Amino acid sequence: MIDDFLLRALAAGIGAALAAGPLGCFVVWRRLAYFGDTMAHSALLGLALGFLLGIAPVIGIAAVTLAVAALMLTLERRTEVPADTLLGILSHGALALGLVAIGLMSWLRVDLMGVLFGDVLAVSMQDIALIYVAAAIVLSVLWRIWEPLLTATVSSDLARAEGLGGQRASLLFTLLLALVIAVSIKVVGVLLITSLLILPAAAARRWARSPEAMVAGAVLIGIVSVVAGLGFSVELDTPAGPSIVLVAFLIFLFGLPRWPVGAGLR
Repeated sequence: MIDDFLLRALAAGIGAALAAGPLGCFVVWRRLAYFGDTMAHSALLGLALGFLLGIAPVIGIAAVTLAVAALMLTLERRTEVPADTLLGILSHGALALGLVAIGLMSWLRVDLMGVLFGDVLAVSMQDIALIYVAAAIVLSVLWRIWEPLLTATVSSDLARAEGLGGQRASLLFTLLLALVIAVSIKVVGVLLITSLLILPAAAARRWARSPEAMVAGAVLIGIVSVVAGLGFSVELDTPAGPSIVLVAFLIFLFGLPRWPVGAGLR
């Protein structure tokens, strides 16, 4: 008989995979892996802000990740510092500031290992409900903005020429990315959340023949990674979050020599 905590972990992990899979495809297509890392690392600062102000952690995380994204865009326009350098500065600066802020809150007891690497085995029903609400929002919004976002991903000039509102779709994509990072921290942690976004998408890209097929494949690989990773974690007594990411990584490696390159976005 499966324990309740394991069933809750499975439900949370599958919900996170449902939300992360489609977004991860756009992260891969747009070459935004480092941008995703920056937003994920800033989530720790958002967590500290939530504790300090006494608000829900997900609100603090979403607010800070969006603020960091806006700061990145502003600095990119107003300075001559290369974009990848700015991402590195903001990523590690936000992570360090978050760690220091939490360290200064002497009254606060925080499981930093759980925050950094996830603690999916300790999720509550409230956490699960939040993850599935976020997944529903992500899927419904992506369904509505699919065409302009996909066109803007291929060519921003083409999106403008066709009047598809590519900038608005890109902004909504950033909002969705912040939301998924905020609710998925409990599953794989601050340091590994980007892996949950890019590894299933990158693995699915090897065989997908269309963008839609790649999205479906990314979701499926994410779910398989969650189920197998939790199984390994229970049997081998390994950390659950890293085990999930490791399975996704192995699936990616397995596909490299065997699967033909699909016809998805390059």
